[in-house]
Amino acid sequence: MDHRTAIAEKGFTVVNDVFNTAAVEALITCIENTDTAKATFRRTKDLFAIRQFFKEVPVSLPLVFIPALHQVIDTLFGHGYHVVKSIYFDKPAGSNWFVSYHQDLTISVKEKAVMEGYGPWTVKQDQYAVQPPLQILEDNFTIRIHLDDTDENNGALRVIPGSHRKGIYRPEAIDWQNEVEETCTVQKGGLMIMRPLLLHASSRTNNQQPRRVIHIECSRTELPLPLRWSEKVNLPG
Repeated sequence: MDHRTAIAEKGFTVVNDVFNTAAVEALITCIENTDTAKATFRRTKDLFAIRQFFKEVPVSLPLVFIPALHQVIDTLFGHGYHVVKSIYFDKPAGSNWFVSYHQDLTISVKEKAVMEGYGPWTVKQDQYAVQPPLQILEDNFTIRIHLDDTDENNGALRVIPGSHRKGIYRPEAIDWQNEVEETCTVQKGGLMIMRPLLLHASSRTNNQQPRRVIHIECSRTELPLPLRWSEKVNLPG
């Protein structure tokens, strides 16, 4: 199955060998040289995260949007998309952090505004999030750049193929008599690409290996005013 077909039918695909070793190391060095004493940085013994990654670490943009990544995006989705959310996740070796099955149902916006079709609203780390109309989520896509080899032992995503085609699919309603779980093993420098409505989860680490990921959400939707994306970045390059 080719990548475009996989995204359409399964809701995800894995593309390895996008970033070579030197490119990955350049990204890691860039992140390690960043001042982490900011509100958008979250650090616990089980997780280090940088929200609004491209705003906080702008020097990473040319290191992320290399020609090979542009080629993947253009081939799979075409033109007209922009970044609307970016997060760096560092799941250290031995981390007990895990995420249960869920869909990514919200988008991040600058201010709260009452709009038909948008809601409910939440606030997380002074960031407004709202559930948009379903067609926006169906058109958006997420790219996860893996800076470490990742498998079932250090937090690779577990997904339910095809769940992105079932609208809002609550975890408590998962029909395990008919659904089949798949683990998305990704090599260092590879991509895991998915639709936001794909049900996905992440397990604890049990092999003492780190799992560092740059998570990028893309959309081509222009939000109705006064709603504005909180983090809109045109794809450079």
